[in-house]
This record gives sequence, C-alpha cells and structure tokens, in this order.
Amino acid sequence: MNHPEDLKYTKEHEWIRDNGDETATIGITDFAQSELGDIVFVELEPEGTEFEKDEVFGTVEAVKTVSELFAPVDGEILEINEALEVEPELVNDDPYGDGWMVRITLRDASQLDELMSAGEYQDIVS
Repeated sequence: MNHPEDLKYTKEHEWIRDNGDETATIGITDFAQSELGDIVFVELEPEGTEFEKDEVFGTVEAVKTVSELFAPVDGEILEINEALEVEPELVNDDPYGDGWMVRITLRDASQLDELMSAGEYQDIVS
C-alpha cells in the first residue's frame, strides 16, 4: 500500500494535504479504495459548504457498499473534483492524485497536528 509521507491521515481512511496557503486537499487513502472495490459514484457537498471536523462531507459508492466521507479538520469547501462526476474510478486509479475529492479552506491549521503521520497510519492498516 502506498501512503505518501507528505500527507496526514485519519482513522476513517481520509488523507489531507496542506497546500501551504491556508487551503488543503482531501481524499481517501489507497487502503480505503482497495477495501471498497470498484467505485461507481462519488457524491460531495457543494462548494461553499462549511463543516466541522468529523462531519460528513460526501459519500463514495462502490459496487457493493456506500461509505461516508468524514472531514479530517474544520473548513469550507472551495472546490470539488468535478472529474469524479464522470470518472469516479479515478479514486481507484490514483487516490492521491487525480482522485482527490475536495479542496478546502482550513479554519484551524493546528488541527492537522492531531492527525496521523504516514507511519502511524500504516500501523493501523497493516
């Protein structure tokens, strides 16, 4: 399994990348997409939606199950990955690249320090 070192991780299998400009990008991990199987639909809250840490910001539907997406930090959705509307399989093919879910404004960047490192995340999924 691939777990990039520059990301932070949640126990619910979301990742977050600090973009360095008070914004961040969120998606699901390689482990999560492999457990879900073939992803057929991604539904995300619209741009402008505000949420608090651990609130649901969307769902991922695979052939056999639906999984909720939980916010790793407080924020507001700046952009959704519209490519996922026509190609949800991008999440399977490239979960840390083209398969990203949302870009957000970070409300409290210090919350990133509460999340797991790649090594800590690897420990819980292996």
